[in-house]
Amino acid sequence: MGRMKGKVAIVTGAAKGIGAATAKTLAREGAKVVCSDLDEAGGQAIADAIANDGGEASFIRHDVVNEAEWEAVAQHAESRFGGLHVVVNNAGIAPEGGPIEEKTLASWRHTIAVDLDSVFLGCKHGIRTIKKYTSKGGAGGSIINISSILGLVGQPNASDYNAAKGGVRLLTKSAALECAEAGYNIRVNSVHPGYIDTPLVRNALNRGVVQGQSVGPNEMRELLIMLHPVGRLGIADEIANAVLFLASDEASFMTGSEVVVDGGYTTR
Repeated sequence: MGRMKGKVAIVTGAAKGIGAATAKTLAREGAKVVCSDLDEAGGQAIADAIANDGGEASFIRHDVVNEAEWEAVAQHAESRFGGLHVVVNNAGIAPEGGPIEEKTLASWRHTIAVDLDSVFLGCKHGIRTIKKYTSKGGAGGSIINISSILGLVGQPNASDYNAAKGGVRLLTKSAALECAEAGYNIRVNSVHPGYIDTPLVRNALNRGVVQGQSVGPNEMRELLIMLHPVGRLGIADEIANAVLFLASDEASFMTGSEVVVDGGYTTR
């Protein structure tokens, strides 16, 4: 306990899945957490659950592709909790699959906006705000960008998602170098989950299209399990624990790194 004591964090997409688990984990370790999401009821429920567990959290509605709302969320962290030290860029979508030749430009741009542009905005306004509290010898800052195994390896019928998550990987490295060279005392790292048993993945299973194959959700789940050498899907807490490590001072010598938490998926 107390690994995040004295730190203020923003977690996007905090209403469910990895975001909810991350917000709760950071708060349990002492962080004051701003939970942001478009899902107002779900996001408020997570903030309330943290408070009921003895932590400190607030919820703010947040469209992560809207720059003005990013400014408002950063200002909220400062006014409510007195600063900002950690940003977890978690919000994202898993679009319906389809071959490149049939994908519309509008659907491509929507995926890129939600899964990549939002991370750019989170890094931009995270750095601008966090550096006020870290560059003069304060507690170290950390930005954690949630990418994917599909930011490391390709998958058919997922060109937009592959491109967005691969972009997150290299955006992370660029931001890490800029912060290090500027002396901001802000580390920037990416996390690459395998298939995690979350609402986002369950929705993809229900659509029956993963790995370019169309089958029923039960068969699809078994197919995904087989692709992970450990023999199961991951759970959100396992990703949240990786984020906690990167957000804490325990990871003080890590920046520009990609932390793969995938049950061995990418080792084959």
